[in-house]
Amino acid sequence: MKAVFLDLATLGDNVSVESLRQAHADWDFHFRTEPEQVLERIADAAILVCNKVIISGEMMRQARALRLICIIATGTNNVDLVAAGNLGIAVTNVTGYGTASVVQHVFALLFALKTNLMNYDRLVRAGAWQQATSFCLLDFPITELAGRTMGIVGYGELGRGVASAARAFGMEVLVAEGTGNNEDTDRLPLDELLPRIDVLSLHVPLAENTRNLIGKDELALMKPDSLLINCARGGVVDEAALVHALKHGVIGGAGVDVLTTEPPTRGNPLLDPDIPNLIVTPHIAWASQQARQRLLDDVAKTIEEFHQGRIRNHVVMNDE
Repeated sequence: MKAVFLDLATLGDNVSVESLRQAHADWDFHFRTEPEQVLERIADAAILVCNKVIISGEMMRQARALRLICIIATGTNNVDLVAAGNLGIAVTNVTGYGTASVVQHVFALLFALKTNLMNYDRLVRAGAWQQATSFCLLDFPITELAGRTMGIVGYGELGRGVASAARAFGMEVLVAEGTGNNEDTDRLPLDELLPRIDVLSLHVPLAENTRNLIGKDELALMKPDSLLINCARGGVVDEAALVHALKHGVIGGAGVDVLTTEPPTRGNPLLDPDIPNLIVTPHIAWASQQARQRLLDDVAKTIEEFHQGRIRNHVVMNDE
């Protein structure tokens, strides 16, 4: 029984695949797989592991031995789930592996914006401190998180993790309606939440009801000095509207880890170097070494249980 990993390179080169080797003996590891190479590589595979490679229904129909697809991520939009279900192929994903990493990145962006860290770094590199007449530079405002209000859209594990950290820094937390379990916290309609917050942090998947969730009208409801942090998905924010809001002072700043198309080979409006108070990072909020290793080890556990006749973390179960 062969297992195939199509895009190991997406996890970097400082993780170990030993847990996968212990879970299953016969592996083909590929660092990258182009679309035209997929069929050949999965032709006789029973187990398929992939991160971003597209797996279509036609590919699955031709891979007659295929019984398990392990998506080494939380998102499942790269696999045709309906076709998998019809063909009796179990599809699994991994959740909860990156909470600490994402929370840390949200606050890294937030700290950098609140302390004007990038601007002060540029001043020092340009020689301004060396030529100063005082012991410190106060060219840019520095504001504290304590006493401010964090608004969270998406109150699953990631949203809750951010909320816990925000409270530890003395922030009040408000949660938007319609974004997960409503059992243990009061919720506010988005249009009521936005005018009350100083920071908006997004933690929803990209779906039809979340696409461009934060657009021109929503940004206009926010305070002029408020910040937007998006470590969710690029399409959740109307990028053109965000550019306009930043350039015209509608909001005070933004930290963005995701874009609508990644990598942005054809450009993106948020990559304009003239946008003020914007930090863009290349989809790395999830990517601590520890989180990436947890991903691999979790998939290994899924494969171990598959051999014992059980499907864990299933997105599509075998029809039988």
